[in-house]
Amino acid sequence: MSTIDSEIKKSLQILKQGGLFLYPTDTVWAIGCDASNLEAVKRVYALKRRNLNKALSCLVADERMLKRYVKQIPPAALNIIDVTDKPTTIIYDNAQNLASNLIAKDGSIAIRIPDDDFCYGITRKFNGAIVSTSANISGNFTPKSFKEITPAILKGVDYVVNLHHEKICSKPSSIIKLSNNGIVKIIRE
Repeated sequence: MSTIDSEIKKSLQILKQGGLFLYPTDTVWAIGCDASNLEAVKRVYALKRRNLNKALSCLVADERMLKRYVKQIPPAALNIIDVTDKPTTIIYDNAQNLASNLIAKDGSIAIRIPDDDFCYGITRKFNGAIVSTSANISGNFTPKSFKEITPAILKGVDYVVNLHHEKICSKPSSIIKLSNNGIVKIIRE
């Protein structure tokens, strides 16, 4: 069994038990949990000391999985997913099948399809969306490497993925809001 497969297996156990895990993505280190588990999502908010009115994002493996969580995917979203060459999170209207405390007050959800073997593998094996929020206390800087993650975050999760601890991350993903009425808004480049 490869190291990635072994880490996916360990992380899956945590996800299925409603736990939190710390994992590397194609952008930054993230805190994750089952995106459909209300109690797990509450724990993420508490660990980050994040205002409940500030939504979290999640990861899915592919466009097919995306359709499970968004009632109507704007055609522009599929074009962006196909052509973008950098990590891009898209905020969609009319989220569904997710923990209610993960969905923003306006009914939207931020979702990204990552370009990363571990992230693809964990979402595929879990067969569902996982929360993906930067591994920091809200308002503090986003760590660019594993060694910059604070002890409070490390102690607050149930498992730390043992991959890419030496990797330096450049920056978080771009964020685009695509409303079903055709309005496109760049939130973060």
